Amino acid sequence: MIISSGEQSPSIDPDAWVAQDVTVFGDVVIGAGSRIMHGARLVAEAGGSIRIGRNCIVLENAVIRATGRHDCKLGDHCVVGPNSHVVGAQIDDEVFIATGAAVFHGAHIGRGSEVRIHGTVHLRSRLEPGTTVPIGWVAVGDPAEILSPDQHEEIWAIQKTLDFPGFCVWG
Repeated sequence: MIISSGEQSPSIDPDAWVAQDVTVFGDVVIGAGSRIMHGARLVAEAGGSIRIGRNCIVLENAVIRATGRHDCKLGDHCVVGPNSHVVGAQIDDEVFIATGAAVFHGAHIGRGSEVRIHGTVHLRSRLEPGTTVPIGWVAVGDPAEILSPDQHEEIWAIQKTLDFPGFCVWG
């Protein structure tokens, strides 16, 4: 379903392929050679924009969102795995975001990085090029520290200073 929002309409390169049951809403640009697979949702709401580069694959049921405060950009040759969630982030070229991963508002993932299965890149966090977030681990901070999920106190010590409500909701 291709849906305009006000004066903003999706733009899909003729060389891209978008499954019939995908939602593409608002100011979304999909580059040449990219494939958006079944059930994916690309939603640019409240004046935000989404840019999908060339030769990207967004797999089944992935969600890519932009808000009025946080545009979202995928570079060229990126893969976003099934059931992943990316909102308001800047993703450089050749990045792999695996199944069930989450990338939050204001994150920046450097070229050639990997966020493996169920990995998380927290809001306002920056991964240097070539960084790997292991399966189920959390990257948090700028530059990001990569911590195992059992390190809740260490994660929270960094995360609380990032001000999720102020940065994402009210700011």
